[in-house]
Amino acid sequence: QVQLVESGGGAVQAGGSLRLSCAASGIVVSINTMGWYRQAPGKQREMVAQITPAGTTTYAVSVKDRFIISRDNAKNTMYLQMNSLKAEDTAIYYCAAQKITIYRYWGQGTQVTVSS
Repeated sequence: QVQLVESGGGAVQAGGSLRLSCAASGIVVSINTMGWYRQAPGKQREMVAQITPAGTTTYAVSVKDRFIISRDNAKNTMYLQMNSLKAEDTAIYYCAAQKITIYRYWGQGTQVTVSS
């Protein structure tokens, strides 16, 4: 059974930083495409960042050059380093894992609140 557990969310002032973690079990992060999504109140869920087994990363335009996605294969954990946070980054952040090119597995989400 696949489980993805996010942690590291919280409240921070604009310009600050947070690091989200996604601990995975039942799936190997290094051989599956993994991603971070977010959903703000009243908005659709959107992809924030993605990392492939080859290590290729993709970012939403709104977070490029501020956020960094990475993984620790030994810990089977994925991370999202978020710097220069803005009020518009406020959302619930979800960890997700692909299986056969579709994001099939999701974490429960962690709240990030950025105050201006």
